[in-house]
Amino acid sequence: MRYGFVIDQERCIGCHACTVACKEEHQVPIGVFRTWVKYIETGEFPQSRRHFGVMRCNHCDDAPCIEICPTSSLFRRSDGIVDFDNQRCIGCKSCMQACPYDALYIDPNSNTAAKCNFCAHRVEKNLEPACVIVCPTQAILAGDLDDRASKVAGVIAGRETSARKPEKGTLPKLRYVGIQPDLLQPTKLAKQNGYLWADRRDDTAVASFDSAETREVYDVAHPAPWGWKIAAYLWTKSIAAGVLLIAALLMFLGASGLMFYGARGSSLVNVISPIIALIFLGATTALLVFDLKRPDRFFYLVTKPNFRSWLVLGGYILMLYGAMAALWLAMGVTQHHVPAIVVWVTAALAIATAGYSAFLFGQAKGRDFWRHKWFTLWQLVVQALIAGSALLAIGLVKSRMPQSSDILVFLRTSFAVALLLGLVNVVVELTLPRRTEEERIGRRFLLQGAAGGRFRFSAVTLGLIFPLLLTAIPGLGPSAIGIAAILALYGLFWFEYLWVQAGQAAPLN
Repeated sequence: MRYGFVIDQERCIGCHACTVACKEEHQVPIGVFRTWVKYIETGEFPQSRRHFGVMRCNHCDDAPCIEICPTSSLFRRSDGIVDFDNQRCIGCKSCMQACPYDALYIDPNSNTAAKCNFCAHRVEKNLEPACVIVCPTQAILAGDLDDRASKVAGVIAGRETSARKPEKGTLPKLRYVGIQPDLLQPTKLAKQNGYLWADRRDDTAVASFDSAETREVYDVAHPAPWGWKIAAYLWTKSIAAGVLLIAALLMFLGASGLMFYGARGSSLVNVISPIIALIFLGATTALLVFDLKRPDRFFYLVTKPNFRSWLVLGGYILMLYGAMAALWLAMGVTQHHVPAIVVWVTAALAIATAGYSAFLFGQAKGRDFWRHKWFTLWQLVVQALIAGSALLAIGLVKSRMPQSSDILVFLRTSFAVALLLGLVNVVVELTLPRRTEEERIGRRFLLQGAAGGRFRFSAVTLGLIFPLLLTAIPGLGPSAIGIAAILALYGLFWFEYLWVQAGQAAPLN
């Protein structure tokens, strides 16, 4: 049994009866929708025409929202309905990023995710969903797609139907008859700059939309779920992972005899580095909890985990890394020596801490800009090296260590190499082949408009090019390295913020 919908847009009159019935049946708050009707217009007056499209959850057979949900609050029933349990939801908004159809929203009353659940409570009583009952033209059909005798199976077998974004591989169970194709491809729609009596402000608007021939007339609001807190979490996580990664490299070079830095007995390596890592790891955890809509349920990540979600796996990586950093600190304080096994395990966990977010972003299948997870992994590790080198360099400069110090020379070198790799990564990011329009929109976001200016100046020029020049020019004192480190950390935050926003620049609906 696989319940699904067929919507005949040739019958739809755009009356919003389905929207009203859904709101009344589920007491959906004002401002959010489980079912809504979208309007577009084609042609030029007087040869223009309006088209309608009923939008909602597709109850996918391979639903990415189920995979990414860290507490299994989203699940597939035996009848194929994708339902949710708001008693398990922590409000992380990951499901909103994973859904290619913008079907999920945060309920402002419960601060948990919600969406169309096929009126499962009615289906269990052999009743049809509320939207089906009220549709005056019988444009909405619901039933078992596997039952050849059902109306929905008959329509799919006998008429040409379309699905939204089948290329996503989600296997949607919502089919359309006679829908205008542009309704299924939001990147082909021109966004209006205003309405009859009001201007429209859209910070994520992309200029290229204006060249589209089809105009979006009406749609419900779908704000970007992730903002500065996610960018700050990536930033603090880079520092937390980077300082011990650099410290481990220092110890390896000192112990191997390749270079002598006196790292094994250095308080920078044994004490200061793990302290910095633990402080910023705590900040990372705090930002993750702070970004939840239900922070009081953060412990569900441990008590009700979905181990397919990289949000859960990442949480365990952070805990293990924190434990190893604490062990490193304890040994550094008490024994003034950290065993090689502790160093290597901590370094491996530092790389995992820096990079696991690449796989979390990769699970956000609704956002094509983040799909290159292996490149993102490398990018996050390089950012950790930049952040770790920068913060340790600031500490050494403040300690007035001589410019000829082995450790300061190493940090200056590693900082310069990491900055150069970061600059190469930016070039690759902007030239990487983009297969979909959503990916191209994300790239244009980083290059055009106000965001493009901030990216070029704050993230690239101040954050990479200037620090690289300051570290590469011979003869400049430690203060120049300190300034370069501060600029690099400033630019890194802007890169994280704009990169997160670029991934959300393309409309999903």
